[in-house]
Amino acid sequence: MPTDSLWRRLRGWIAPAIGTPSTPAPRTAAVSSSPVADSLRSLLDDPTIPASVRSELATDFGRIENMLHKLERGELHVAVFGRVSTGKSALGNALLGREAFSVGVLHGTTIDAEHAMLDEAQHDGLVLIDTPGINELDGEAREQLAFEVAEVSDLVIFVGDGDLTREELDALKTLAATQRPLLLALNKADRYGADELADLLAHLRLRVAGLVRTEDVLAVAAHPAALRVVEVDARGHEQSREQARPPDVAALRERLLAIAAREGKTLSAINAGLYAGRLTDQVSARIAQTRQAVAAKLIHNYCIAKGVAVALNPIPVADLLAAAGLDAAMVVQLSRVYGLPLTRAESGRLVAVISAQLAALMGAIWGMQLVASALKGMSAGLSVVVTAAAQGALGWYATVLIGRAAERYLVAGKSWGEAGAKRAVAEIVAGLDRDSILREAREEILKRLKSRHA
Repeated sequence: MPTDSLWRRLRGWIAPAIGTPSTPAPRTAAVSSSPVADSLRSLLDDPTIPASVRSELATDFGRIENMLHKLERGELHVAVFGRVSTGKSALGNALLGREAFSVGVLHGTTIDAEHAMLDEAQHDGLVLIDTPGINELDGEAREQLAFEVAEVSDLVIFVGDGDLTREELDALKTLAATQRPLLLALNKADRYGADELADLLAHLRLRVAGLVRTEDVLAVAAHPAALRVVEVDARGHEQSREQARPPDVAALRERLLAIAAREGKTLSAINAGLYAGRLTDQVSARIAQTRQAVAAKLIHNYCIAKGVAVALNPIPVADLLAAAGLDAAMVVQLSRVYGLPLTRAESGRLVAVISAQLAALMGAIWGMQLVASALKGMSAGLSVVVTAAAQGALGWYATVLIGRAAERYLVAGKSWGEAGAKRAVAEIVAGLDRDSILREAREEILKRLKSRHA
């Protein structure tokens, strides 16, 4: 499902759960019972996720926990982005009304993301997140950090101090693609005259059309330049001094509070749901990789066991019957790896289905296998070893095919899919390099047989 349609769908079923401005709902009770909060808890508590996968994705699971707590507290997290020296940290401080973020003139002032509650909006749970500049000296690493912060934020304020550079416009497009609502704050507005400022705002609104709504492009002055005041004393002597001016961020503050009051909890829940969805996909992929690795090792071990058993069994044809038992045992083990346990009887029936399809596809191979089995009982000396190795290699190859086919059946949830077993088995056969598998099998079996004869 495309991200934008998922966004609309989430907004549709989250909003009723968290109330509207006209019918306010208790914050904790409403959000904690929302579908998103429930899905986050299910993901965190899912007992089927292996410890190794949780360890690999520990940072992501930590974020999910933080998001759940954020939903329960009813917070809205707002990330502040921009180039170095555009005044991001100063803007955050101005909105907060205190020196919460570091402000400096050198690159690299903001090293890590910092958090502080917005004083004027504590009852709405608005949280500002300052981020590294997108053109910091460390380049890609800090830019990536900034985008990661955007991923777990509900709203983004992009700060500029003039017309947008190509780098800024590209970053704005990237942020817009994350489906976060964007505000563009033109900082240092005190440097412009009234007409010049109006023209610049109109120009910016045209440049970001489709990325930022017109009403969300606002002028601010987070740290206005001091006014030079000239005073004349009683004797007519002039004295000059600098008079600090207060920040001018009222329009942006009001816009943030309006968004928080109208849809803050919805934005927060949507963002958490989207992030949880991405993490679920990652978890599924990691689990699939882990299971595939375990299954591959399991199949290889059964290949060795079957190849050697077939090679060592002196009774013609009987070795093939013993091998079938090993295949059934392998499928039972594979079903446990994939969390869909089969009984021994079910496993036997599955092996029979796969074997029947293999026989139909490769009748000549299975005929040769039976001949080799019969010859083994009439040979002597090294020729027995060589013939046995060839016979064992065929058994090895058959186990690879049966194991891979059974694995596909289990991955699909105990189903062959619409195409059926015949098509699935045929695709497995076509996708494997028979010659390389047989060569590996013969070498491994000969090595083991010779060590027994030594």
